[in-house]
Amino acid sequence: MGTTHVTVTVKNPAARERVWQGEFLVDTGAIESLVPRQYLEAIGVEPIGSRTYEMADGRRLQLDIGLAELEFMDETVGTTVVFLDDDVEPLLGLTALESAGIEVDPRNQQLKRLSAVRLKALATH
Repeated sequence: MGTTHVTVTVKNPAARERVWQGEFLVDTGAIESLVPRQYLEAIGVEPIGSRTYEMADGRRLQLDIGLAELEFMDETVGTTVVFLDDDVEPLLGLTALESAGIEVDPRNQQLKRLSAVRLKALATH
């Protein structure tokens, strides 16, 4: 299975002219979006707290979180961003994708716009 990347503009919601743009790995296994600390600090996004996150390898890490606007595929969402080490690849998580009404087509690993943003989970039978 391949990977999917998308260009994301990260904006400071308190000063929307302060932005950073980068290529993000789309990760439907990540709830939050992850951004290297240096870029968040450069646009003035500050930590508002911290949370304990469980990583894919099972480790638990206490990480700083902040609030930012993420713009991708002509959509803008306000969301929690997780401050990561400067050498880590940015990740676009499930919360931002769903808030924008966008999902990953598993057949071709392409992002596709839903006809409407879901307000609840799909029923499974």
